[in-house]
Amino acid sequence: MTIRVVVADDQALVRGGFRLIIDARDDLEVVGEAADGRHAVRLVGELRPDVVLMDVRMPVMDGIDATRAIVASGSAARVLVVTTFDLDEHVLTALRAGASGFLLKDIRPAELAEAVRVVARGDALLAPTVTRRMLDRFAHTTTPPAPAALAALSPREREVLTLIGQALSNSEIARQLHLSKATVKTHVGAVLRKLELRDRVQAVVAAYDHGLVEPRRG
Repeated sequence: MTIRVVVADDQALVRGGFRLIIDARDDLEVVGEAADGRHAVRLVGELRPDVVLMDVRMPVMDGIDATRAIVASGSAARVLVVTTFDLDEHVLTALRAGASGFLLKDIRPAELAEAVRVVARGDALLAPTVTRRMLDRFAHTTTPPAPAALAALSPREREVLTLIGQALSNSEIARQLHLSKATVKTHVGAVLRKLELRDRVQAVVAAYDHGLVEPRRG
């Protein structure tokens, strides 16, 4: 099946570039373009795309509010936030709003296409090094919730959530905990279900929000 994509960016040149990259793949197709967040939300409702490439800074409605609106609408579309700077303070806010990951605008064409495929199949897009730096810088601005929020997790699930928060992959978690990848995948699924999280990106944010991972200082 063809993965349907909406591109939201206030720069026509960026939208055109993304369209060229995506439409060049047999399994991907741009079905709509938006120059502001409000238009993007409307297109998602009308076109029902699988993935939205969402710029952060746009007129009328920015990408964060647009992401929040799309998630709140119950749409199955996955949002990939697109930003110029990997330490943009708005990215963490967008992830909390329900985005499934983020991309840098200097991403290579093949990486862009694969990122769309990754989130379309329900996975989250995490670039570990960039994610760690971003969260380390901005996680200290959060207000930790009550410890009772983690009561539903088993000790092993809490351990897995902590390692997810460090941006480790399932394979890395399996090696560190001496478990099979299948077992780790089961634990990850249980964490997402019990904490009512959309995907792995939300789990990373939750690990910081719950104080399981501490941001580095300095």
